Amino acid sequence: MRIVFYLLVAGVSGVVTFGLAWLIYKMSHRYRLYPQIRARDVHTRPTPRLGGVAMFLGIVAAVAIGSLLPPLALVYARPGPILAILGASFLIVLIGVADDIWDLDWLTKLAGQIIAAGLLAWQGYQIASIPIPGLLVIVSPLMSLIITVFLIVLVMNAINFIDGLDGLVAGVALIANSVFFVYCYVISYGPTEQSNYYNLAQFIAAVVIGACAGFLPLNWHPARLFMGDAGALLVGMLMAASAVAVTGQIDPGRLTDGTGSEGPLGASGLLPAFIPILLPFAVLIVPLLDFALAVLRRLRAGKSPFSADRKHLHHRLLDMGHSHFHAVLIFYAWTAVASVGTLLFLFTDWWWALLVTVVGLIVCTIVTLAPLSRRKAAEAAVQSADPAVASDSALAPFDPLDAAAESFDPQVEPTNEEAEVALERLQTKEKSP
Repeated sequence: MRIVFYLLVAGVSGVVTFGLAWLIYKMSHRYRLYPQIRARDVHTRPTPRLGGVAMFLGIVAAVAIGSLLPPLALVYARPGPILAILGASFLIVLIGVADDIWDLDWLTKLAGQIIAAGLLAWQGYQIASIPIPGLLVIVSPLMSLIITVFLIVLVMNAINFIDGLDGLVAGVALIANSVFFVYCYVISYGPTEQSNYYNLAQFIAAVVIGACAGFLPLNWHPARLFMGDAGALLVGMLMAASAVAVTGQIDPGRLTDGTGSEGPLGASGLLPAFIPILLPFAVLIVPLLDFALAVLRRLRAGKSPFSADRKHLHHRLLDMGHSHFHAVLIFYAWTAVASVGTLLFLFTDWWWALLVTVVGLIVCTIVTLAPLSRRKAAEAAVQSADPAVASDSALAPFDPLDAAAESFDPQVEPTNEEAEVALERLQTKEKSP
């Protein structure tokens, strides 16, 4: 029943975060504590960016309450890791707030992130071993430090990079941490019977779940408050810390389902043994993919990998014709399918898990690409219509050969809504005498 107490600290984190976020929202508008809108921003009105402060204080409150609960004593048995989490979180929030206010240069932000990650590594959050089926590869202390700091900084920036739509980071983190919490709970108390060491990873996941759930109501579209760099970096750092706390210490050979089955691809076979490596990447598949594409794109253009632009995955979804709400839900769907699908290999036969994952990925792909098919339909209809009918200026963007199309920017793709309006207008003109 220890899960009840994890839910309790998650509730404390959520309630405190929500209350403080509402207070910060009111104070920010009263004292005009919000920046001007940037060219790459999606929102159209100035919005406060200090939500990360509320999330941090909610997490601190949850840690304080958790220390008073005897069933969670194992989490606090070693105070060093808990204090490191609080110290690193405080540092990251300071850097994030400073960046939101003064727009720090990327080198200063990176230095602060490395220091925060180093603090966590110093207090035991390290990849001490790499879990491979059949053996554990022990890494040297220096290599462990380098790998750990690199992964924590990587995840922090990956989460921060996708923070471009209302509710996106909070929702993705909520889904990812919920799946990771279930995984940690199973390997700690379920039939896998792993060490109670993983109480710390569960605790971190629980407080992040609470903070994201408490912040999401104010961050839902149209957002009244943003978490800013402070919140996005904080969430990324805590997610990385919980993943490192598990992945670097687990014995994959003990990932069994308690049934005694020893099939090569069954619930206790080869694929579940890769779960410690695969799951952290699965729950972070969307931010890591966006981060990788952004870095490659900027390096190819001769720019800093941390320079800002408007070509992230969420921007591309909007340009394809998705609404703000639909784009966010698509990110949620990809995260859920990748993370839940990976976790299923621990609970069921491999072919069931694979089938569910493949079907989910196909559905996500169809939904993601749906606006393109509607736009192509509009283009085909306009270009095949009678020239007298298709000469309307509203239809010109869908016919590049039309003279009227020259007045439109060829780099700006028509939206899904514009495609539907064009089809309706074309049908109306064709029916009229």
